[in-house]
Amino acid sequence: MDHSKAPVLDALAAYHAPGQLPFTPPGHKQGRGADPRVTAVLGEDVFRCDVLATAGLDDRTSSQGILEQAETLMADAVHADHTFFSTCGSSLSVKAAMLSVAGPHEKLLVSRDAHKSVVSGLILAGIRPVWVQPQWDPDRHLAHPPSPESFEAAFEEHPDARGVLVTSPTPYGTTADLAEIVRIGHERDRPVIVDEAWGAHLPFHPGLPKWAMDAGADLCVTSVHKMGSGFEQGSVFHLQGPRISPETLAGRADLLGTTSPSVLLYAGLDGWRRQMVEQGKELLDGALRRAEHLRDAIEGIDGLHVHGREDFCGPGRAYDMDPLQVFVDLAGLGVTGYRAGDWLREHHRINLHVCDHRRISAQLTYADDDGTVNRLLEALRDLAGRAEQLAPAPAIEIPSPAQLLLDLVVLPRDAFFGPVETIPSERAAGRIVAEMLTPYPPGIPAALPGERLNRAVVDYLRTGVAAGMVIPDAADNSLRTIRVAVED
Repeated sequence: MDHSKAPVLDALAAYHAPGQLPFTPPGHKQGRGADPRVTAVLGEDVFRCDVLATAGLDDRTSSQGILEQAETLMADAVHADHTFFSTCGSSLSVKAAMLSVAGPHEKLLVSRDAHKSVVSGLILAGIRPVWVQPQWDPDRHLAHPPSPESFEAAFEEHPDARGVLVTSPTPYGTTADLAEIVRIGHERDRPVIVDEAWGAHLPFHPGLPKWAMDAGADLCVTSVHKMGSGFEQGSVFHLQGPRISPETLAGRADLLGTTSPSVLLYAGLDGWRRQMVEQGKELLDGALRRAEHLRDAIEGIDGLHVHGREDFCGPGRAYDMDPLQVFVDLAGLGVTGYRAGDWLREHHRINLHVCDHRRISAQLTYADDDGTVNRLLEALRDLAGRAEQLAPAPAIEIPSPAQLLLDLVVLPRDAFFGPVETIPSERAAGRIVAEMLTPYPPGIPAALPGERLNRAVVDYLRTGVAAGMVIPDAADNSLRTIRVAVED
């Protein structure tokens, strides 16, 4: 196919060329009605390119097939059978993927390190999750994707499960053995969904982990805005094989998606595909070289350690890792990632990705250059030199792997929508939680609706908040109180 074309971008140019006059939404009429104080910040071209998808970019019947052309080019670029664009982020896309495989009260094997959007999908759909536990590194207090053997065992115990959902890469950049998990699912003629939100760039360089379609997965969801050049909320479904029909996936996405999609987001997805096909290998070559240099340089700073394959990959750990996710262990400085992240933002105007109880991370892409890498290095050297001046954070009570395994007592949907009460968190141990409690980032729930809380998890969350952890989805972000199910 001719990947020099960008159908959405070309259609935008064609729309403006003859001087089209819209009497349709959006009401700002390509910026003529926008407040100058807004355009001074956002720019006039943002409004100029914000046109209606139909009766604007395309005609009433979409007879020009502009979006379909762009999606077909994207599918060809990554060797998928079908691709669908979404302007509602992968949080919506993964819900549509789940609904394409399982329905109310049906079982789905789900890796327990799933993003909160997956739990939201379970709540909305009434799907019964069969949790497959991640591989826990007890020394580094870190979860990696579940092993294929864990999925095999889950299928043996639940042969009626409708399919598999696995997160790979994780927010920590580690990946599952997708090819083996796919083999296990397909032996039972069950589809495998991959939440690959952090892996949009993987198809475009051989030095990166194998991506879902090449591993044989049936359906994957990618967030182009995370590791690519799309706008925030730009997401893509990729589909292959006979187990999920494109009509089913399109219908589920239509059920959840907006009827007013953003042409700006479509254009970003379309243009990024062209950039990756034409320049992706070269751009990612540069990014990987910079990542290697950055890793070596950080390792030379006293008190800092960069996690590599020797830490993250191997038996009982991850299958592979994305080297562009640079995780720095601060244990040698005696500083939490929460405190370090706040300090770097305040003193060096540097915003980091994941900050947890002992780590910070820098996400590199092909947009970085020597200047951004050197600025980060200078800031980290300053952090290491001033670590003793940073006020130590309160200690966080980290549970053991066994203590993190909460019992799912009722369906997430039933707990979330059932009768609830709000109680002091110190009295929550032993109760069924009725809300998601998700340290963010990375956005993986520590407790979710329907699980029975124990003292270890409650203390972990309470001490974590005191040390700087953020739990944005809790009704009470301070975690003084927790919403629990009313039990007879």
